[in-house]
Amino acid sequence: MNLHEYQAKEILKAYGVQVPPGAIASSAEEASDAAIRLGGSSWVIKAQVHAGGRGKAGGIKIVKTTKAAGETAAKMLGTRLVTAQTGAEGKEVKQVYVEEALNVAKEIYLAALIDRSIGRVALLASAEGGQDIEEVAARSPENIIKLVIDPEQGLTPKDAKKLAADLGLSGGLADDAAKAMAGVYQAFIENDASLIEINPLCVTEDGRLSALDVKMIVDDNALFRHSDWNKLWGEADVGADEIEARRSELNYVPMDGNIGVMVTGAGLALGILDLLKDRGGNAADFMDVRPVATREQVAAGIRMLHRNPKVKAVLVVTMGGGVLRCDTIAEGIAIACKETPGHVPVIVRAAGTAKEMGELALRNQGIEVIFADDLADAADKAVAAAKAGGKGKR
Repeated sequence: MNLHEYQAKEILKAYGVQVPPGAIASSAEEASDAAIRLGGSSWVIKAQVHAGGRGKAGGIKIVKTTKAAGETAAKMLGTRLVTAQTGAEGKEVKQVYVEEALNVAKEIYLAALIDRSIGRVALLASAEGGQDIEEVAARSPENIIKLVIDPEQGLTPKDAKKLAADLGLSGGLADDAAKAMAGVYQAFIENDASLIEINPLCVTEDGRLSALDVKMIVDDNALFRHSDWNKLWGEADVGADEIEARRSELNYVPMDGNIGVMVTGAGLALGILDLLKDRGGNAADFMDVRPVATREQVAAGIRMLHRNPKVKAVLVVTMGGGVLRCDTIAEGIAIACKETPGHVPVIVRAAGTAKEMGELALRNQGIEVIFADDLADAADKAVAAAKAGGKGKR
């Protein structure tokens, strides 16, 4: 689950990380009022969308008057911000964050993430932060400092102070940076995060340390431990299908292709996406069905794929085993297909527990699906159906 900048900053503040004063606004009037309340002589108006690269795309503006704060917010709100991370359709700006503008003397990059190669949390840092951090990492990877944290010891004050020194900080600034690192690490662990990125962590001209921009991703599989997260998850910022997928407990990511994909297992799903690509096709989504899914949840996923106007074929790959059986998937397919006359071709590759029962259930209920013999055959048939433009619909 991606958090907005203002949400991430509220969390980090609770862990002692310094952030500029700011307020969220949904209208020009609210933005102007926020600037008045914050005081000062200049403010930053920031589009709140789940994507990086906002500055280069015009989603971050500095203003000098409270009137300009409202005018700038009015120009942003309701528009679609297109960045390198949003795709061509962009993301609609429904809120802006009004923040006190700081006089920046130095920009630092700081991030906490999971190093999956060793299964530990690591801090990444660079003395060169800001919008071009990706270019810095590509051009001079030696300038990216990595600190792997021992899970038993956590981030020690000694390691934090050394990392601050490696970033060229000393004295009180080094102490403040070490405290910020400790706060970021603690927030990461206690909030089941997969990423906390501060870019930049700035040093102001008057010698203060402040997190100017924050990106935070938390694992929504940990919702049962964080009841307060429901208020962070803004349904207005995601599509109706993503909302339904979450409610139906489906792991779902929309993509740009025309083949709807439902697979029982994330690793298998990734393999299917590669297989489709290798055969000249493109998936319209990543959809992973949980091992304890019900037929109603499966049906909800198939309905989503049928509703997508870009989808010209649906590919379902199920490996029955353990709790989830092939006939449960088949029953879900049948429910959704009966509700959607004239649906696009549905290709099914089933294997494992209750494979024969599932296929028999579909045939007995008159559900017109195309059965595949193996994964390669399934991918070939899905690509062919999609290229035919969904022809062969009932």
